[in-house]
Amino acid sequence: MKNRVIVVGAGGAGLVAALNAHESGAEVVVITKEYPARSQTCMAQGGINAVLSGDEGDSVEMHVQNTLKSANGLANEGAVRYMCEEAPKAVAWLDSIGVPFSRTPNSKIAQRKLGGAYGARSCYAQDYTGLKILHTLYDRVLAAQIEILNERYLFELLSEFDESGKKYIYGVSLLNKRSGEIEIHEASSVIIATGGYSRVYNNYSTNSLSSTGDGVAAALRAGARVSDMEFVQFHPTALKNSSILISESARGAGGHLLNSRGERFVNELLPRDEVSKAIHDEIAKGEDIYLDIRHLGAGFIEKELPQEAKLAKLYENIDPAQDLIPIKPAAHYTMGGIEVDSNSSTSIGGLFAAGECANHRVHGANRLGGNSLLELVVFGRQAGVNAAKYAKNFSKDRTLFKEKEFFEDEIAEIKRFTNEINFYEKQAYLGELFYKNVGIKREKEALQDALKAVEEMRDNLPKMGVNDKAKEYNTNLIEFLEFKNMLMLAEAVLLSAINRQESRGAHFRIDFPEADETYRAHTILDADKRVSYEN
Repeated sequence: MKNRVIVVGAGGAGLVAALNAHESGAEVVVITKEYPARSQTCMAQGGINAVLSGDEGDSVEMHVQNTLKSANGLANEGAVRYMCEEAPKAVAWLDSIGVPFSRTPNSKIAQRKLGGAYGARSCYAQDYTGLKILHTLYDRVLAAQIEILNERYLFELLSEFDESGKKYIYGVSLLNKRSGEIEIHEASSVIIATGGYSRVYNNYSTNSLSSTGDGVAAALRAGARVSDMEFVQFHPTALKNSSILISESARGAGGHLLNSRGERFVNELLPRDEVSKAIHDEIAKGEDIYLDIRHLGAGFIEKELPQEAKLAKLYENIDPAQDLIPIKPAAHYTMGGIEVDSNSSTSIGGLFAAGECANHRVHGANRLGGNSLLELVVFGRQAGVNAAKYAKNFSKDRTLFKEKEFFEDEIAEIKRFTNEINFYEKQAYLGELFYKNVGIKREKEALQDALKAVEEMRDNLPKMGVNDKAKEYNTNLIEFLEFKNMLMLAEAVLLSAINRQESRGAHFRIDFPEADETYRAHTILDADKRVSYEN
């Protein structure tokens, strides 16, 4: 089918890509396993980085250098420079489509300082920045009458080899959650924008239950390369009992981190990896850790941090205007993902990726706060334009009956699996194992133990079948497929982490505590689980 672009994922990156592909003349279909407003983008509360003025000495060059420093020598300077230079245009575009940014008294877009930044360059909308961007994008997509297929689970990418031996994508297979039917959708190009894989850490993640890395796993199975999978950012301030995120905006506004003795033990505005390690060390000493924003005052909290106050009240039963907020680090963002080039294209023809599922090599070993929303806008726009351009020149006619039958047989086979082992229990165990062995600090033996456990779970999947054999709304089946993907990505994370025998950014090895220039390169993993390094 000529000139059709399928976007898998309806978060910020997916909706930005869809709008730009549509504006570039493509027929666009957006596919999401839930609904757009439930995307993980809504949890990006702190703001979107962009240097809008040099009034206080900030500059695009400072933004570039802050990003490279946070990345610990593992970002591509050209990609970082492109992102930072495009940042003001990205914010101007968001402003033009109606994102309700907070304003200064003279009506300029309000900005705050986040960790690792030279100055106040993070544009925000109270502490709901990602949510308000997401809702505005969704409104624009609806206004453009772009088709959205909700409650479709990405089963596999459809690919084959052309006459020259290069693999290309020609569509997707989906499981319709409502009907239980397999759907085959042909496309000229496909954009993966399915988010990250932090839910591997289960209850020790700030992410939604949907962040299971489905797009990354499907791309890897199709033959795309993934890179830097070992780099998982732990956000310093998740609520202690629920892992619900308390935004960096709270620290950016002047919040303090205190231990049980009431001592401040770290500069709260250091990059996230450094703050998380400091908290980890305090907890290892037996300390409880708290975020203190009481001194900011009830009026300020109500105006600038309303969501953080609501979350603290709802999940910890405390009033942050009067009480300390108990916190812990939790898995928050995955720097690794599908390897893409400077056009947001993967190693497979017609397959593009943007957002957290993609690795544009701009975050390196540790993402700078405020750059995730920026990345999804800058590279979402790029992916949309380039996927539309590719689609205009792609045309293959085929009959797709065999594909539907093939995937129906796969689902039937899964439903024949036995129920000797409860995969929900194994999923909980995987989260505990990862938080303990593949967390903020790691060492070889613990990583190898985790790998053995993951391999054992993978081999036992045929004994972890679903109890629900129904066709319609079989959430048990969907959750099994998500667990299968998480095991695949867990193995990729572990293979990458074991091979990187150094400490860099979010990857800290107790047995190799220093950075090693030998590993100042990106970890590449292919579909055959071969690990290599590439500059």
